[in-house]
Amino acid sequence: MILASTKSLKPGQCLGKPVYTEKGFVLVSEGVPITKHMINRLLELGITYVYVEDERTKDIKAPKPISDELRKQAKEMIESSFKNIQNKDTLSQTFVLEKTSKDLMKLVRSIVKEIKANKELITLLSDVITYDNYIFSHSLNVTLYTLAIGKKLNLSEKDLEVLGLGAILHDVGKMSIPTKILMKPGKLTNEEFDIVKAHTDSGFEILRNVMTIPLIASHCAYQHHERLDGSGYPRGIKGEDIHYFAKIIAVADVFDAVTSNRVYRNAMLPHEGLEILYSGVGKLFESGIIEAFRRAVVIYPLGLTVILNDGRKGVVSKQNPELSERPVVRIIEESGQVLRETYEVDLNKDLHLIISECDTTFAVDQNGEKS
Repeated sequence: MILASTKSLKPGQCLGKPVYTEKGFVLVSEGVPITKHMINRLLELGITYVYVEDERTKDIKAPKPISDELRKQAKEMIESSFKNIQNKDTLSQTFVLEKTSKDLMKLVRSIVKEIKANKELITLLSDVITYDNYIFSHSLNVTLYTLAIGKKLNLSEKDLEVLGLGAILHDVGKMSIPTKILMKPGKLTNEEFDIVKAHTDSGFEILRNVMTIPLIASHCAYQHHERLDGSGYPRGIKGEDIHYFAKIIAVADVFDAVTSNRVYRNAMLPHEGLEILYSGVGKLFESGIIEAFRRAVVIYPLGLTVILNDGRKGVVSKQNPELSERPVVRIIEESGQVLRETYEVDLNKDLHLIISECDTTFAVDQNGEKS
């Protein structure tokens, strides 16, 4: 399969992976020829990229960081926990979270176990989902990225569990923000942005009163928008005053925000998200955390069409552990001609080759013709 921009889809093409609603229902099935109406609907729903069937890359399948069963369980538990504290006073919120905190920690332990057992680089791009409420999926995505970073940083299992719980609950304060502001498609006013920023204070106030939740998790909610140079919020603290776990979550939070479909912005590709993170190294984010992230997360996803510095065009077919920027590429076009017989180059071995560009408008049909 090939990763393609939704805007480049043509009627008659078949999706290589289904598109799901956040509830897990199939919106568009794989293998079914899509229509113009389906394409327009995907665009309306903010789906930026999809996987398209392609004969020459049909063996390329993106692995999942955790099992479908655990992902479903995690989404349901996060949504239930968050919704149960919505529109309640602080005392009621504390009571609800004290009841659910043990289940949340049990969930985190299950995620930690699967993340540690998974030898693959982590990618979430393979799950094409239209979001009814971004907060719940974002909380899970940030947890997966956060734990992948923590794993590369060789954190202890106990630290990973506390870090994971802090990641799951980092945006719990957003349940106090009116939906019309949170899901606003246009630019926020200054007053609206102030309301959004207050979610860090709200989250801290909710969590710090829950005796069954480690205080560090409360600080993750409080500090995940703080930055090394003091340009963050809510307090504008700097450097070592920011808890290390909050610094990790900050990286995961930004990456998922820019690489996910949002009501007000199209999703970036992972390598574009990484460029944003690198632009803030030493100023906004700690370099060691960014490097751990780079080693843990897929930068060029399987199925992505890339152009090499020698002009050859191919599709990412395999990942090299610890070297996500140097994957194996299946060459499908050379000197402007679509190849009848493909072959692979390993960028970790051919060090003179680099990926110079990504192309999500290119696809090859089963006859080897450009489409």
